[in-house]
Amino acid sequence: MLSHIRPKRLNGLPDALRRELIEERHTRGWSQAELGQRLGLPQMHISGIETGKIVPRFDTLLDLVRVLNRDLLMVPRALVPAVQALIRDHRRPDRDTNADEGERSLYAAERDAEEERR
Repeated sequence: MLSHIRPKRLNGLPDALRRELIEERHTRGWSQAELGQRLGLPQMHISGIETGKIVPRFDTLLDLVRVLNRDLLMVPRALVPAVQALIRDHRRPDRDTNADEGERSLYAAERDAEEERR
């Protein structure tokens, strides 16, 4: 291991990740017990993960995020702000969407600017 990198064991999952897991569970209307059943884990284990008292093994974390229709992704640190902006934009209920396809137009800003010039 490189000498300038110190191994560190997490005391819990990062707060933002735990909040997102809880939010996704609530969005689906699942209790901790229901989520635990889907993962084969007791409700107390789900509670421990959500409160930060338990750090799940990597394979358990993968199962947890995937059952919530999410995934873990490695992103270069320089791109984190851009990825976070994309996620925020995706969550906005008032975003410009194409009703037929349910996707945001890549050229929406150009189209709007062109309409203003007319």
